[in-house]
Amino acid sequence: MIYQNFPQSRLRRTRQAPWIRNLTRENVLTPHDLLLPLFVHDKQDDTPVANLPSVARLSLTSLVKTAQEAASLGIPAVLLFPVIDPYLKNDRGFEALNADGLICRAIKAIKNAVPDIGIICDVALDPYTTHGHDGVLNDKGDVDNDATLELLAQQAWVLADAGADCVAPSDMMDGRVAKIRAILEDNNHTNTLIMSYTAKYASALYAPFRDAVGSKGALKGDKKNYQMDGGNASEAIREAMQDVHEGADMLIVKPALPYLDILQNVKKATGLPTFAYQVSGEYAMLHAAARAGVLDYDQAIMETLLSCKRAGADGIITYAALDVAKRLYSRSKIKLPAGENDCNRAKVYTSVHE
Repeated sequence: MIYQNFPQSRLRRTRQAPWIRNLTRENVLTPHDLLLPLFVHDKQDDTPVANLPSVARLSLTSLVKTAQEAASLGIPAVLLFPVIDPYLKNDRGFEALNADGLICRAIKAIKNAVPDIGIICDVALDPYTTHGHDGVLNDKGDVDNDATLELLAQQAWVLADAGADCVAPSDMMDGRVAKIRAILEDNNHTNTLIMSYTAKYASALYAPFRDAVGSKGALKGDKKNYQMDGGNASEAIREAMQDVHEGADMLIVKPALPYLDILQNVKKATGLPTFAYQVSGEYAMLHAAARAGVLDYDQAIMETLLSCKRAGADGIITYAALDVAKRLYSRSKIKLPAGENDCNRAKVYTSVHE
């Protein structure tokens, strides 16, 4: 790299006006970079999630409408998370294997109404277990890695049969990607993608999510013996390379902002499409700070999402996806066609800061 000295080089020259800032920007945020997580429950009415502004547990009808809106804004995919009635839960999470269960019905409803949008489904047992853990427990109360693998593989198979485009194991069990890939291949789901939560850290920032799916109150103990330790970086590369060798197509780093170094390292090490998950606590903190008058939410959400792109994210999972996509359209002065559901319609977008 060649460097020039001042005054031959005045770095502010390319910052002096919007047109040149837009022209020389290294990373740009568009609706195609956003993935929308959605909570669905088996009720007629939507229920707001208290700790997540503008987020609700959706009925199937509202879920379909939200997916249609996401597609019309150019958001390429949604992630589905179930809110399971307590009477359907048990210590092994068998409801996760129900081909007529909530998530399978949700997949089919969206596919019928919005066939072009991608559907990514969580593979983990915590929404379905009475103890709130991501797998089955052994006699000592610890999650049994190998016994859990069998259930996760079957869950992924059920979701693929229902029409899921992508399964996303978030459980952090060793060997789960290989087990899922094998069962998909053996059952003619060769095109079903695996988006692995390759580096999911044990984080305090998941609390609002656990409230949303109803697993927080049920959780016994913590998840530190299977989710990653926040002090470890090299271990994330080992996790990522293992997932690559086992057949993952895409990777997720979670949470986002506190782990941008991990995101960058994983992307460089693997070369696979890598996604940041801006988790519920990150989203809730920005809203709380804005309500307290500490910062401007619109500016802060754009800045944090752009930082994920700069760190190497190919896309970002965020609860703000709908609002951000609308802002990007507004700033680009593109008029949104009414009733259009083409998720490839997004064109050109201006700066997230101007």
